[in-house]
Amino acid sequence: MRRLALLPALLLTGVCHAGLFTDDEAHKKISDMQQQNTQQQSKLETRFASLESTQRAQGMEMLSQLETLKTEMGKLRGQLEEQAHAIETTQKRQRDLYVDLDSRLRLLEQRAVPAPVPAVEEEVKPGKGKKQAGKTAPVPVVPVVATAPDDPVAEGKAYDAAFNLFKAGNYQGALAAFRQFIQTYPQSPLAASSQYWIGNSHFNLKDFKSAIASQQTLISQYPKSPKVPDAMLNIATCEQNMGDSEAAKKSLEELVAKYPLSDAGEKAKKRLATVK
Repeated sequence: MRRLALLPALLLTGVCHAGLFTDDEAHKKISDMQQQNTQQQSKLETRFASLESTQRAQGMEMLSQLETLKTEMGKLRGQLEEQAHAIETTQKRQRDLYVDLDSRLRLLEQRAVPAPVPAVEEEVKPGKGKKQAGKTAPVPVVPVVATAPDDPVAEGKAYDAAFNLFKAGNYQGALAAFRQFIQTYPQSPLAASSQYWIGNSHFNLKDFKSAIASQQTLISQYPKSPKVPDAMLNIATCEQNMGDSEAAKKSLEELVAKYPLSDAGEKAKKRLATVK
């Protein structure tokens, strides 16, 4: 009977032990889960930090590449502008050389044209047995080429010498040489070109007022010269360099109005878009 009485107590003790064991396992599992969550969160934070660092590095690299591209584009743009300026300068020089060559050819043609010689009529005296008194008959005359007062060869050499000084950058020497040429050969077809290069020499010496005066002399004394449009453009350029935008605009407009199809006129149209 005593054993039977102890049996419920023993059963109750076992149940209590079983309950305690189950709570410990639950706590352990909870602790393990919390630890796993912490580890996973730490891994996620590490991965996020790594991605953020990678993106930041990539962003910096892209910015660096963009800056490099901008620098290279700036250099390319500068090279293109230099090449465009060089091409424009070369084209202008070729046009100037063409005009000068054309002027020299016209010089040679004018020197080679025979001077008109008036026909001479001689009275023919009547011969024996013929009544021809008072009648005249023209005498054939052989054309004679007039000798020019100036030597075209020496004239061409003098012009070439002055022009070579200009091309070499000796603008003071070119000024003196072109002035001497005009003084020696005032009626030369190359006189207008010489006057143009006098103005251009002043321009390269930064003496813009003298350059304008020289080109105005060309326009007034040689109004039919093919150099006139370029002289007008040079005047506008001088005025721009002197800071007189209003005068430059007026000169460009006059050039476009008078010589719209010339190369100088085309350049003047483009400049008018930039002159304020």
